[in-house]
Amino acid sequence: MTGFEPLVVRQDWNRATDRDWAEVLSTMPLFGGLGKRRLGKLARQARFAEFGPGETVVATGAPADAFYVILSGQAKALGKPTARTLGTGDYFGEIGLLDGEARSASVIATKELHVMKLPRQPFLELVEENGGVALTMLTELGSRVRRLERLQTQSA
Repeated sequence: MTGFEPLVVRQDWNRATDRDWAEVLSTMPLFGGLGKRRLGKLARQARFAEFGPGETVVATGAPADAFYVILSGQAKALGKPTARTLGTGDYFGEIGLLDGEARSASVIATKELHVMKLPRQPFLELVEENGGVALTMLTELGSRVRRLERLQTQSA
């Protein structure tokens, strides 16, 4: 995301509070329409993790147990037919949580990576309670399907 510098880059996040995490989430388009109270609740239910370059965040075929939001850094989603680069503000893992299937792609950190990991039940509650979040995800999923269709058409 151009021009987007999360607070993660500017603070020691080993000592972050739920309020700090909620503030970071409020700057991301996916969560922009949520109130402070809801963001605080979300932050309390989430876990935050960091990965070094080359580390696997999720692996193809693993159980889909959480939704991830990139707070800072960069990763690559390695799926078929192509890989895609993920950066600050991007998210992944929602498909497996919605359909209950195993991971369809591996995600590998390509730079120092900070993520929010939200377990399945809080994720489903968030989507059910917040139409704006659901609509943003549906729009993104639709874009991914269209990109894949274009790739298939070009390679045929």
